[in-house]
Amino acid sequence: MRLNKGLMISAIAAVSVLALSGCTDSSEPEAAPEVKATVEFEAGTTMAELNEAGKIVIGTKFDQPLFGLKGTGDPEGFDVEIGKIIAAELGIPADGIEWTETVSANREPFIQNGQVDLVVATYTINDKRKEVIDFAGPYYTAGQDLLVLAGTDDISGPDDLADKTVCTVTGSTSFTNISAYPTARIIEAGTYSECLEPLRTGEADAVTTDNVILAGLAAQNEGEFEVVGNPFTEEPYVIGIAKYDQAFRDFINDTLEAAYDDGRWADAWEATAGAVLDTPEPPAVDRY
Repeated sequence: MRLNKGLMISAIAAVSVLALSGCTDSSEPEAAPEVKATVEFEAGTTMAELNEAGKIVIGTKFDQPLFGLKGTGDPEGFDVEIGKIIAAELGIPADGIEWTETVSANREPFIQNGQVDLVVATYTINDKRKEVIDFAGPYYTAGQDLLVLAGTDDISGPDDLADKTVCTVTGSTSFTNISAYPTARIIEAGTYSECLEPLRTGEADAVTTDNVILAGLAAQNEGEFEVVGNPFTEEPYVIGIAKYDQAFRDFINDTLEAAYDDGRWADAWEATAGAVLDTPEPPAVDRY
């Protein structure tokens, strides 16, 4: 299996991911963040409103192994744990979180329309998105790569797609990035898991998105697919919030930095994506 050094998926790790991503209950991981018992926020801020309500609506992916995957209970994954850390800092326990599925195409509208309070969903920044919403973070840096059928030897990077077909998700940064390379055809899907069947049947030669998402899909379908292991972008994962809410953005950034320092971030990683991937260094928060 071809994999980036940071994506060392073994059979044992794959079994761990299958256990994480199957039909599970909503039990808390060992690294469940401690909820702050007493917190005070300035009146009128988003933090004060959420704390007073005792609940928060968080958008995340429901089909992303390692980061946000839903079985029969609440979704599980690294993005989900980041959401829990933020909620806990607001004084909101995990059972006060309402999880809403957000796919690449609806994340900005959900934030703009107030359907969610924030989005943690393998979300990257681009100029178009920055026009309508704001971001906190990043809390992780991925890189776009390619997923192919196991044994494929004629695709080692995006430059090899000139006469081939690639599948990616509508409205994603991955679609924008791969469009810069010569491809015979791009198949658009609603979710990355929907790209697997075209890859199986030969309708697509590759699937492209962030390497960690592809690693999760490969591990969940052990022996069927492999990650090329040649990332061609840097994709910082950020948290989407309403435009012009500087106080909320500062609060989330402060929370992330504190979680880096006190180990909550590493605990969240190890309880989820750490089943397959080595623990990386947390990225510097960008206080733009």
